[in-house]
Amino acid sequence: MSAILRFAPSPTGRLHIGNLRTALFNWLFARREGGLFVLRFDDTDCERSKREFADLIERDLAWLGITPHRVARQSERIALYDAAAEQLKTAGLLYPCFETPDELDRRRKRLAARGLPPVYGREALKLSADERAGLEAEGRRPHWRFLLPNFTDDPFAPTRTDLSFDDLVRGETTIDLASLSDPVLIREDGSYLYTLPSVVDDAEMGVTHVIRGDDHVTNTAVQAALFQALRVPMPRFGHHNLLTTIGGEGLSKRSGALSLETLREDGFEPMAVASLAVLVGMAGAIEPMADLAALETRLDLSAVSASASKFDPAELDRLNREIVHALPSAAVAERLARLGIPDGEAEAFWLAVRANCDKVVDAKGWAEIVYGAVMVPAPADAEEAVFRQAALRLFPAGAIGSETFRAWTSAIKAETGAKGKALFLPLRRAITGLDHGPELGPLLPLIGRERLETRLQQRPENQT
Repeated sequence: MSAILRFAPSPTGRLHIGNLRTALFNWLFARREGGLFVLRFDDTDCERSKREFADLIERDLAWLGITPHRVARQSERIALYDAAAEQLKTAGLLYPCFETPDELDRRRKRLAARGLPPVYGREALKLSADERAGLEAEGRRPHWRFLLPNFTDDPFAPTRTDLSFDDLVRGETTIDLASLSDPVLIREDGSYLYTLPSVVDDAEMGVTHVIRGDDHVTNTAVQAALFQALRVPMPRFGHHNLLTTIGGEGLSKRSGALSLETLREDGFEPMAVASLAVLVGMAGAIEPMADLAALETRLDLSAVSASASKFDPAELDRLNREIVHALPSAAVAERLARLGIPDGEAEAFWLAVRANCDKVVDAKGWAEIVYGAVMVPAPADAEEAVFRQAALRLFPAGAIGSETFRAWTSAIKAETGAKGKALFLPLRRAITGLDHGPELGPLLPLIGRERLETRLQQRPENQT
């Protein structure tokens, strides 16, 4: 059977690089196995889920090159969850509870004061039909809990019940179901929490592998019990480590700084973001991958660190810089056109400036230097003023080509005796107005004779 994997984000905010890590692990694993990738929106929380966030998630993934084979929305599959809930109720495994959040909180605090784990004591199972009816008459609406299989005969006497599974990342993993509270599957308003819909969808869609953050390990034990209760096959699970900020805080949808939308708008290359999202916390060097196919070869779930990994923006800057410096002109042609670079000069321009660009958008600044009306600084002293006059007079006649700069600087050196920094720095300042930048030789044909002569002829009194 072909592998089927899924990424199931809640459309309640923007995707961040930590979410992308999960999406890429599943996407790359599916690619490697020749399988399918499902994008499944966990949007049963109608109050918080927004269609605009779902649309943004699809755009973010497409920017990275992730194209799902199927898109599903849990809000359109409620009938399946209703049927599963009825199956569990009929089996006596889904029971109504009437405690308020405040009552549950006080109960947990009493247990903690006695040094006991804050596990729900199944008090609702002791309610008679008349007591339940009385609570409902008071206006209370029940939430519904799943009865975990962690007892022999008496649900009020749970015993250690180890549930083990072979984790794709962590290896053999065991959770004691007696250490957990019966999970709430249905809220008071009748809406579903993530747990039951996830199990139902995984079964109905034939999901074979689930890779997600290690904050879901306990959830997996609960879901394993649900797979058994519904008598459907369970996928194989893997739990990767989480990403944190450089300060150690968890990433959040509410913090837009690391959202994919923000990174895209800030001019980062998709493969810089993807490379860091996958390779951070994995054995081997963090290096820029050319494409998702190359990144797929680096995916090794067994090499993922057991501890959280820190997202360092400096690493992203480095990866992006390395990718940009290697980009061919064809890869940036559309972006250069939007900057107004003439079609016939786009390749020569990009090859001249890319080594001085951390992001492709940085080419805009160099386009202004090449094609704009640059106001160069005044000569630092009389010697530099004489130097500029000589440079203007010695500029070679005829078409400007690849050898023009060499011939020009040789002539200036011969007349003035300037060499090294004393030759190239004042020349750069006179041509670009800057003390640093791309090699001047490839820039000369782009700047052109008219602009060059205008800059060399500028006088201090013309400047503002």
